[in-house]
Order: sequence, then structure tokens, then C-alpha cells
Amino acid sequence: MTSEHEFTKVSQKLQELLKDLQYGSVTVVVQDGKVIQLEKNEKVRIK
Repeated sequence: MTSEHEFTKVSQKLQELLKDLQYGSVTVVVQDGKVIQLEKNEKVRIK
């Protein structure tokens, strides 16, 4: 797997996580120069 292919895969997954996130955060975990994990923390606001 090429690094450009890996970047495209991570970018697509990141877009999926962000598209419906109203409040919260996304954390990118990197090990040895490669993204190994994406974490999504979503907060639900009750008005």
C-alpha cells in the first residue's frame, strides 16, 4: 500500500467522521509517522 493511498483512505474516513459531528472532537493518533487510529468524541447538547 502506497503512502498516497493510505493518505486518501485516512482523508475519506476523517471526512465521514466530521460530516455529521455537531459538537465534539476528532483525535488523530500517529505512530512511526503513520496514522493508526482516529477517535471521535461526540457531545450531545440538551437545550
